[in-house]
Amino acid sequence: MDWILVISRAVEAAIGTEAVIYALAAIGLNVHFGYTGLLNFGQAAFLAVGAYSIAVTVSTFGLPFFLGVGIGLALAVVLALLLGIPTLRLRADYLAIVTIATAEIVRLVVRAVALEETFGGTDGLQGFADSFYALSVFDPNRQYGIGPISFSGNIMWVLTVGWILVAVCCLLLFMLMKSPWGRVLKAIREDEDAVRSLGKNVFSYKMQSLVLGGVIGALGGFIFALSRAAVQPDVFSTELTFYAYTVLILGGAARIFGPVVGSMIFWFLFILTTTALEEAVRHGVITFITVPQVGAIRYALIGLGLILLLIYRPQGIFGDKREIALDAR
Repeated sequence: MDWILVISRAVEAAIGTEAVIYALAAIGLNVHFGYTGLLNFGQAAFLAVGAYSIAVTVSTFGLPFFLGVGIGLALAVVLALLLGIPTLRLRADYLAIVTIATAEIVRLVVRAVALEETFGGTDGLQGFADSFYALSVFDPNRQYGIGPISFSGNIMWVLTVGWILVAVCCLLLFMLMKSPWGRVLKAIREDEDAVRSLGKNVFSYKMQSLVLGGVIGALGGFIFALSRAAVQPDVFSTELTFYAYTVLILGGAARIFGPVVGSMIFWFLFILTTTALEEAVRHGVITFITVPQVGAIRYALIGLGLILLLIYRPQGIFGDKREIALDAR
């Protein structure tokens, strides 16, 4: 087995575009679930809004790239308002059901045949990232890295922008959660009736939390689209949200760096398991499965690991068990 290949691919995944995308998605969920107690299972919708805003603005209408970024952030706010006004008076599992449905509505709208000229249908859109890559400080024809760990110039530019966004979001969240506003969110998570009895507008604070987490999720959608230079509707399924929750729980909810560390560890283990199994099969170390079956085995192992994590350390690596209980009365 080529262990250098196995380890290098895992390390690339831990600092690569997938880690950035899911870190941003999980940071948004951390605002919703970790700090406010909102059980949002529709985070994929915010990523889809961010990704498709850039794609549609540039590819379909031929408008400037940065206008697409602004439209994406504005639409994330609009989606949060449309989602929050009728649902934020719901609790726990009821809110989860509504947000799952909302994410599916967004996905089905962008893949609809009737809107194919705008959103590209099931094939999606591409050809919108040139303006972004034109700003790059890296040579697109070079590889950057150390030893076997390397990235192309374009990917290095995406990673540079992506990790800067992660750092800015973490800093913003740190300052907000140390402020009176952040303390109110935490109080709502613990007992919103007590907060309401003190004269605070619980609905307004929940709405602000939903908007902030949704906008951060849209940033993840930007990186998702730009890293692939293409968007396709079916990648924004509920699976994306569940992965983001796995990342959040692994790192620890209600912790600033929990989503970031969780994302890096998750993708390191995910790719490490995949590559190690594939190498073992190719070299005859494992003979009872074939390479195409590795995908299913990988998901089974990751699922088993998540089960064990929830049993023995449900608060994650940095989390506090007392901060993941929902007030679902």
